[in-house]
Amino acid sequence: MSTNVHIAGLSGSLRKGSYNTALLRAALANLPSGMTSEIVTFDEVPLYNSDLDTGERPPSVVAMREALARADAYLIVSPEYNYSIPGGLKNAIDWASRGTDAPLMHKPVALMGATPGMWGTVRMQLAFKPVFQFLDMKQIAKPEVLVAQAPSKFDENGNLTDEKVKELAHRALEALRDLTLQLRK
Repeated sequence: MSTNVHIAGLSGSLRKGSYNTALLRAALANLPSGMTSEIVTFDEVPLYNSDLDTGERPPSVVAMREALARADAYLIVSPEYNYSIPGGLKNAIDWASRGTDAPLMHKPVALMGATPGMWGTVRMQLAFKPVFQFLDMKQIAKPEVLVAQAPSKFDENGNLTDEKVKELAHRALEALRDLTLQLRK
């Protein structure tokens, strides 16, 4: 049994200067031992349409699904839009959750989020509960990584400067690694 865990990271924001993409990069730059990672993007994935999902899927969807299929687990880092999951991220999840070859099914996942506001994406994270339940994804419960007042946690180049957030993100990835290895047994 392999003790290496490969994770796919997804940012729920398509914005160029996204705090969530910066948090994702910071988390993946400080991986615990025994982990590798890649960032999976979905900015060219079309809106989900089941008419396009009957046979050969669009090339951008195929590429995203293949990258997700290579992963043992997932790290999703996302903002909160209208108290919920951003539409682009939900669309990517819809594409990745269809068919018998759905790469997200039954996989472990960690969830983080950053926001300029005071609530640290708590509502977005709660909105994921039914999605993870449907996909039978195993979410780590602790530590929660809810980054409030994000502009004060990153420098002008998008580098995470808050040591407590760095530690929480690292501990969350350790928990994700450990859960993934436990589920392999």
